[in-house]
Amino acid sequence: MRLRDLADLPDLKLQPIVTPEHFDPTIRWVVTTDMLDPSRYLSGGELVLTGLMWRAGPEDSRTFVRAVSKAGIAALAASDGGVVPDDLVDACREHGLPLFRVPADIAFATVTESVVRQLSTARASDLGLVLDRHRRLVASAGPGGGLGPLLEMVSSDLGMKCWVVTSSGRVLAGSENPPDTAAVAREFMTSVRLPRYCRTQRVSIFPVDGEATPRVVDWFVAFESDWQTWDVPRTSLAGQLASIVAVERGRVDERVSGSGILAQEFVRSIVGGATPADILAQMHVIGLDTETRYAAIVAATSGETLRLGELRPLLRELLAPLDITLGVVENEAIAVVEARTDKTDAVRRAVQSVTPGLIGSGTTIGVSAPTAAADIRSAIEEARYARRLAEGRGADCSVVGHDELATLTILLANVPDDVRRMFTSRLLDPLTEYDDQHNSDLIATLSVYLDTNGAWTRCAEQLHMHVNSVRYRMQRIEELTGRDLSRLEDRIEFYLALRLR
Repeated sequence: MRLRDLADLPDLKLQPIVTPEHFDPTIRWVVTTDMLDPSRYLSGGELVLTGLMWRAGPEDSRTFVRAVSKAGIAALAASDGGVVPDDLVDACREHGLPLFRVPADIAFATVTESVVRQLSTARASDLGLVLDRHRRLVASAGPGGGLGPLLEMVSSDLGMKCWVVTSSGRVLAGSENPPDTAAVAREFMTSVRLPRYCRTQRVSIFPVDGEATPRVVDWFVAFESDWQTWDVPRTSLAGQLASIVAVERGRVDERVSGSGILAQEFVRSIVGGATPADILAQMHVIGLDTETRYAAIVAATSGETLRLGELRPLLRELLAPLDITLGVVENEAIAVVEARTDKTDAVRRAVQSVTPGLIGSGTTIGVSAPTAAADIRSAIEEARYARRLAEGRGADCSVVGHDELATLTILLANVPDDVRRMFTSRLLDPLTEYDDQHNSDLIATLSVYLDTNGAWTRCAEQLHMHVNSVRYRMQRIEELTGRDLSRLEDRIEFYLALRLR
């Protein structure tokens, strides 16, 4: 029942003393207490009755009201022989807590019985209302209905705010003044079971797709209320709302739409070697501005918690609200996005916001520098190189931007794949075969040797070997490859081969 209904109960004759303007909370239960701090026994939404046995002086009123207000009660009804002290009135006004005076001839048991009877009657009628609400919800979610009208209806009917939120904390629709949705999103991604009540933000979290794993690619609905206090019909309605939002979420997945198919073919043709002229022609077909600069973002996964198909919604969330052209080629999700400025830092921040949902996924992301439309292929190759560098770092989720790429690696961005394979094979195959046959580590030793700029002692320390052993291995590498590691040219070629393999 609502607070305004409490004063209208004729048999109680409750007198409103403090009535905050524009505030009409929902009363979900009634509790009687004479403890100075009963907050541990309150969960929010109660009408608290008290005979003021806890009050030894004016300061006790401030302590009591502060405690029950922090617990989130709906209202306070007090009386000591029909009298409410001024210090209690002042404390309630200070905290904006509704206060009623209970007449001397009305027992607290009578108030409790009357309020509980009203609550039971309201709950009994909920089931009939649910069916009608559900029909209206389905109708409002029809073509063009969107999420806004749907959530407005739920908020109005249930008397509580609600929001549809993504895994990064982005609010898609809902009431004004949302909670800290980033904090709620973290709890959504890390909770073992859902629905869940987030006590820090005082909202209940319902997943849109109850089977979604990982949750980093899902949406959720947040209700400004503790779902554990709801009756069965109200809980059912929340689940129905989440199901309807799931339908709306499916509409934004463009994998089978005309635009999604065109985007897939556009990205595939670029990776397949389309000429600049062909790229510009296809951009006209799919509606991309050929005068705008673009960046490429490439993502892949090596873990078990995130499948390749889930990289598509993940990239869309990381780059929201930008429009992106997206395709999946050779186990990588490749996005092309307008980029008047560098996107690397923005992607890193977005990844950081959803990191709790990427644990165990082995997600790696590469970001290119902005480039002209005709050079999109070069941008994609650069982003792919960056992603491979991120993969080599072994982190659970890593982002590498173009600024971290070696200059010589960038220059090779347009070299065909077969040429790159031939280059690395010619240099490294003799070493790989030797390692396989003799159970040695020539490749690993060469990598550390180059990373330490040929410093024998530093290289030996990092490998936990004697310097003479390192010298022996370097000599064996020179014999197998016919190269001279004292020559700068040969060192550079080995360096590139190791990073392009």
